[in-house]
Amino acid sequence: MNRTRRPGRTPVEPLVPPGRDGRQLAALAGLLADGTRASVCLALLDGRAWTAGELARAVGVTPATVSTHLDKLVAGELLTEVRQGRHRYVRLAGPETAQLVEDLSVRAGPPPRPHSLRSASAGAAMARARTCYDHLAGALGVALTDALLERGLLQQSTGFAVTEAGVAWFAELGMDLSVRPGNRRPMARSCLDWTERRPHLAGTAGAALCAYALRSGWCERVGSRRALRVTNRGRDAMAELFGIDAGTVAAAGEPA
Repeated sequence: MNRTRRPGRTPVEPLVPPGRDGRQLAALAGLLADGTRASVCLALLDGRAWTAGELARAVGVTPATVSTHLDKLVAGELLTEVRQGRHRYVRLAGPETAQLVEDLSVRAGPPPRPHSLRSASAGAAMARARTCYDHLAGALGVALTDALLERGLLQQSTGFAVTEAGVAWFAELGMDLSVRPGNRRPMARSCLDWTERRPHLAGTAGAALCAYALRSGWCERVGSRRALRVTNRGRDAMAELFGIDAGTVAAAGEPA
């Protein structure tokens, strides 16, 4: 029996591109829809590997509870794990995952007002200078990015790009920005800072600058595993290389 299409009706074209499935996006969103799992990912933005016990203390749950959440995050490929003896270490799966978490935290808006002097001090330290996965953020990260732009070492159009003079400058300080085979990470990327609400430098160049700052003793970690303090050596180096007054930067990072 032949069936004829009713006049005036046209087949509905799928709106989802081929190869895409809304269920996959929903599953990813579901992983971060839980407050404990989201807090774990935020803690891991320091770029280092943590044990389950450390994460449990950081987010205020029991080790058994955090282990269940870690299993889901690892299965969802947001985290990777390494086992050494009886210890299990986890970290963010890579720069793309860190960018996703940081971008979502910016979209979520500013953090709630602190309810204690201790939390207010920790928040102020994070606003002054911190790591955002493997690059510098906060008032310090934005100030260094501005200085690179002003000196023509970085340029900005739709995003960030390292100039030829910038590549030479990084190389002069021993920071190799050459692309490794199989590495799809951009040399420079703009990352919106969630405290300053302005972009700071990410990508290979941002990671190289952060590693150099820590290796050279410009900055050291304090309190929170992400918060940084600029040392006297760092103040001198930043004044010489960038014309930055680290004291002014620190004041700019204080919450209003």
